[in-house]
Amino acid sequence: MSPGLSYTLVITGAPWSSQAPQTALAFAQELIAAGHHIDRMFLYGEGVHLASALSTPPSDEPDWPGQWADFLADNQTPGVACIASALRRGIVDQGEQARYELSANNLRQPYQIAGLGEWVEGNLKSDRVIYFHGSH
Repeated sequence: MSPGLSYTLVITGAPWSSQAPQTALAFAQELIAAGHHIDRMFLYGEGVHLASALSTPPSDEPDWPGQWADFLADNQTPGVACIASALRRGIVDQGEQARYELSANNLRQPYQIAGLGEWVEGNLKSDRVIYFHGSH
């Protein structure tokens, strides 16, 4: 069996206001099942809400941030939140907490915050880059 393709997934829609995270997760699960590799998952714009450790859906709704975090950890896939998008939406890691002297941080594990260079690297390194956009 030949090795599968490598993918970068870009999510720009928030978990509870668009279908982007749900559709992307189903697609990612199918990629892995088919023998492909996900090089990274990049969150941009409203998509960074997936990386918030403070997102808590009602008990009768799916926990998309939690499901994504589990998927990334289980498949050793890097999850990257755009730093500019994250900071604008109040999502910070320990480094940004210290830099801006904030009282707390709320980046969900296993995500990391990074710049658009991660998106560029994904475009260069992966065989395919697939976007999952939120509604406008």
